[in-house]
Amino acid sequence: MANSPEDMAQAMINNMPAKTGKSLDEWVTIVKASGLEKHGEMIKLLKGEHGMTHGFANLVAHEARGRVVSAPAPAEDLVAAQYAGPKAGLKPIHDRLVKAVEAFGEDVELAPKKAYVSLRRARQFGLVQPSTKTRLDLGLNLKGVEPSGRLEASGAFNAMCTHRVRLDTVDAIDGEVLGWLRQAYDAAG
Repeated sequence: MANSPEDMAQAMINNMPAKTGKSLDEWVTIVKASGLEKHGEMIKLLKGEHGMTHGFANLVAHEARGRVVSAPAPAEDLVAAQYAGPKAGLKPIHDRLVKAVEAFGEDVELAPKKAYVSLRRARQFGLVQPSTKTRLDLGLNLKGVEPSGRLEASGAFNAMCTHRVRLDTVDAIDGEVLGWLRQAYDAAG
């Protein structure tokens, strides 16, 4: 399954310093200092004077013209929409998982999408998704770990995860679940 456009843009932003020598914000500063206003002129500057590939130049030009790449819908709005209406009762499960993950370290990034929240470190290690009115699914990346009991193979749930744990109450988040979550976090470092 292909990554979403947001995931692909984020991957480019994350790789930009290694591939171009500067962060997205640094490139935006350079473009803005040039005084150029047209998208095509910005791309020409970045490709011609800085040797940037078209993909990175296009990303920087879009960002310089309106910060559309790094400023998606506010995270609170996406999460609120996920737990609106009949799925509202699942929000305490979400909150408990987020609290546990945030305690792992300062390098944890929560990246809300339309249907789920991606859990990231250097790369995605899991996701939290309200799948039905009565169940939240915790997706985990645990390569090489055999599914067993509540730790199921991801199957058709989400191609970005290797495993899934179905959670229907806050109490279902026990030491076993937290151990798997920590294992996925550690492996993503």
